[in-house]
Amino acid sequence: MFFVLSKTLGAALLPINLLVELGVLSLVLMLTRFAAFGRKLAAATLVLWVLAAFSPLGNWLLYPLESRFPPWDPSRGAPDGIIVLGGSVDPDLSAAHHTPVVRQAADRMLAPLELARRYPNAKIVFTGGSGDLISSDAKEADWSAVLLENAGIAKERLTLERNSRNTYENALFTKQLVAPKPGERWLLVTSAYHMPRSVGIFRKAGFDVEPYPVDWRTGGRGDLFTFTNSGADGLGHTDVAVREWIGLVAYRLMGRTSDLLPGPAKD
Repeated sequence: MFFVLSKTLGAALLPINLLVELGVLSLVLMLTRFAAFGRKLAAATLVLWVLAAFSPLGNWLLYPLESRFPPWDPSRGAPDGIIVLGGSVDPDLSAAHHTPVVRQAADRMLAPLELARRYPNAKIVFTGGSGDLISSDAKEADWSAVLLENAGIAKERLTLERNSRNTYENALFTKQLVAPKPGERWLLVTSAYHMPRSVGIFRKAGFDVEPYPVDWRTGGRGDLFTFTNSGADGLGHTDVAVREWIGLVAYRLMGRTSDLLPGPAKD
C-alpha cells in the first residue's frame, strides 16, 4: 500500500505536477460561478511557479539535506564492503536499447569505480530492482552490473540485489543478502540529498553504514542566495527537494526511521 501511495499521491504532490494540477483547476473554476476564485488561484499558481523555477527555493530545501553528512573520511582505513543504491540507470530504456542507459545521478555509478580501484578487497553490492508502479522484467541491478563490469570491475566482486522497489526495501533486502558481521564497515553510496533518509532507514533496519555522499546539486551556502535563469533547473531542484522531504516525513510517520532528519552518528 505504501509503495502504491508513494507512486500516486506522492507523485501528485510534487511541485511540477501540483502546479499543473492547480493551473488546470483554476481554468475549470473560471468556467463556473467560482470564476473569481479561479482567477485568484491562477495568479497564485503563477507566483508559485516563478518562485519554484527561478528563486533559490529549491536550493534552500536541498542545502540542509546535502550538508547533513560530511564527505567520507578515508583515514579510518579500508571498508569491508560498498553498497551502491540504485536510481541512476533506467532499466526499461536499457532493455529497449540493449545497453545501460544512465538518466540521472551518474555519480552513483562513478563512485564505486574509484572505490573498487582504491579498495580491491572490498565487496561491492548494487541494490535496485524496478521502482515502476507497473513493473516490467527489466531490473536496474542487471543493467548496472553490465555498466560496472564494462568499466573494469570483475564480475565475481559484484553482488546484486534486484528485487527492491524503494529505499526501505534496499535496506531490508541488502541486509538479508550480505548478512553483515559485527565490526564490519560498509560504505553507503547515494546522492547527498538522499543520504539522510537512506542512513536513517539502514539504521532502523539494523545495518550500520558509513555515508559516502555523491551527486551534489548545490555548491554551498552561496547558492542559497543565487537565482537561476533556467526555469528547468530551478523546477528540477525544487522537485527533487520536495520529493525527499515528503519521503522523510512519510518514513518517519511510518516508523521506518528514528529521526525526521537523520544525521551523523554520535561517538
